[in-house]
Amino acid sequence: MALFKKRTVGKPGEWYYCLEHKKVEEGPECPAKDRFGPYASRVEAEHAMATARERNLQWENDARWHDAPTGGTADDD
Repeated sequence: MALFKKRTVGKPGEWYYCLEHKKVEEGPECPAKDRFGPYASRVEAEHAMATARERNLQWENDARWHDAPTGGTADDD
């Protein structure tokens, strides 16, 4: 058991979105596994979930991220 718990230190002006508490934080208050960021502004952090949804949709529809060939068959060698 550790005697001292290491506290996450952030910089003023860095904004994060905590996934566990569903709130915006200035400087990381929660562990990295539970947050998105850093963002340059509070407004960007407030829209973190919408940004993630938009990016996920783009990646799901990007042909470069699918295992299937984009044209022809796998036997065209």
